[in-house]
Amino acid sequence: MLNSSVLLKEYDLKVTPQRVAIVDELYKHGHMNIDDLYRNLLKKFPSISLATIYKNINAMVEKIFLNEVKLPDTKSVYELVKEEHSHLVCSSCGKVEDIIIDTSILQNSISANTNFKVENTEVVFSGVCQDCHK
Repeated sequence: MLNSSVLLKEYDLKVTPQRVAIVDELYKHGHMNIDDLYRNLLKKFPSISLATIYKNINAMVEKIFLNEVKLPDTKSVYELVKEEHSHLVCSSCGKVEDIIIDTSILQNSISANTNFKVENTEVVFSGVCQDCHK
C-alpha cells in the first residue's frame, strides 16, 4: 500500500488532504488528465476548485514527483514518477499504458548522426488496445 504522506514529505512537498487525494488517485488509476482528476476529487472535496488542482499538480511536477505525459491530439495526463518508460495510447478508448523499452539505440544514433545531444526521450506509441481490438 502506498503511503502518500510519507512520499510527499520525501519530495519536500507539504502534506495536505488534497495532495494526498491526488497521489492516491494517480496511484489507483496510473494516468489521469486534470479533468478526470478534478471529477474524482470533487466526490471527496465538494468545494475544491480546478485552480487548486492545477496549483498542486504544477508544484508536484516542479519537484519531479509527478510526470506530465504529453499525448498527441488529446490532453496531457499525469503519473507518479517512476523508472524511465514509454507509453502506449489507445486511439479508440484513450487508455494509456506504460511500456519499458530501451531507447538508448535511438539516442546514440541521433547523437552519432547529428550535432544534437539528446538529454531526454519521451516516446508515445499510438494504436488500438487489446480490449478495443476485439
